[in-house]
Amino acid sequence: MNQRKKGLIYVYTGDGKGKTTASVGQAVRAVGHQWKVCYVYFFKNPDDYGYGELEVLENLGVKVSGFAQKHPHFYKDISPDEMRSQCLEGADFIRKLFKEDACDLLILDEINIALRDKFLQEEELLALLDDKPPEMELILTGRGATEKVIEKADLVTSMTKLKHHFDQGIEGREGIEY
Repeated sequence: MNQRKKGLIYVYTGDGKGKTTASVGQAVRAVGHQWKVCYVYFFKNPDDYGYGELEVLENLGVKVSGFAQKHPHFYKDISPDEMRSQCLEGADFIRKLFKEDACDLLILDEINIALRDKFLQEEELLALLDDKPPEMELILTGRGATEKVIEKADLVTSMTKLKHHFDQGIEGREGIEY
């Protein structure tokens, strides 16, 4: 097993591409060192887009779970109240992972979106961070990390968009964006 004394908190945020990709790379690295890895995603709908990385992570032995898969911005039939309920369900699941000592590395993909769009309150997310087992590594991704979340983190990377093919009208592509 690993020889960590203190698990750190990492935040990948910003308007640029690569936040999820960085967390998936970190998951692969951790699995390569026989760590137990859990990956909890928000606002991704594998039924519609596939998200090939989720299948690869599962094949590597990563425990993958998803919550609040349909964001109201893209799915008009989903209410903000329903999203909040699903995000709170995700938070309860995360606490369960904490209690079960289920993983050495826990990735909360796009959880910052839940905070940015007010489906989770800042104090709720900060309480989750406070409840993290001391030896667990924790990664939070998504645009909109707040100053308090950034302050709580040990490492923060802000992906900055300098240029993106979306701005040229090129839509998301399988194998690249999902």
